[in-house]
Amino acid sequence: MAIQKQVFEYRDGETLCRGELAWDDATPGRRPGVLVVHEGGGINDHPKRRAALLAELGYVALACDMFGGGQYVSDRKRGGELMAALRSDPQTLRRRVQAGLDALAAQPLVDAAHLAAIGFCFGGMTVLELARSGAPIAGVVSFHGILDTPLPAQPGAVKAKVLVLHGADDPYAPPPKVNAFIEEMRQAQADWQLNVYGGAQHGFTRPDAAQLGIPGVAYHAQTDRRAWQAMQGFFAELFGSGGLPASATSG
Repeated sequence: MAIQKQVFEYRDGETLCRGELAWDDATPGRRPGVLVVHEGGGINDHPKRRAALLAELGYVALACDMFGGGQYVSDRKRGGELMAALRSDPQTLRRRVQAGLDALAAQPLVDAAHLAAIGFCFGGMTVLELARSGAPIAGVVSFHGILDTPLPAQPGAVKAKVLVLHGADDPYAPPPKVNAFIEEMRQAQADWQLNVYGGAQHGFTRPDAAQLGIPGVAYHAQTDRRAWQAMQGFFAELFGSGGLPASATSG
């Protein structure tokens, strides 16, 4: 195994985006691509590390850049402003994440017919918006994502399979919003799953969550492990074992 990483630039119109691409150089041939969407502060080591872990599993992964310029801001106020600007303009958000997906799909090692997206917090919300937009990808996975939207999915619009990995004690997606999401998916006639993990709050995948000092945000190692395993099982359903399309592994 020889995991390679490189700075990866692409554009959404006039906006230059700077992410990080990861792949296993020892694996021959094309393979499914997975887009990884960062949290509210922008692209940092967390989505890049997850992209590298996905490369170890046999995928080509792109930690994408939703804010442009590859920026990450530690200031909560500024990060909130960047996130709010896209949350309030879901069409721009959907276009921006689609630009990352298109850039990933164009890579020579990527089987563009087999794509998925995962995201954390703001990124979880973003990949759900990608699914709501009707993007023709295999699936999306939201880790402790924001579940509400100003543009609910329309019946028949969601082409991707949806997996939501949610902490039962997440104050940013409380039970009424979870129930509203469930009803939205029902009305949309989507293929969806929701895993609710007891004892987990928002940000359960972030080992450095305590350093953020945000109420309701905490790392939960057990849920982190379980959620990552759930994602792998979901991808095995979408793509087959070892990152290969199911059609290539079935008899």
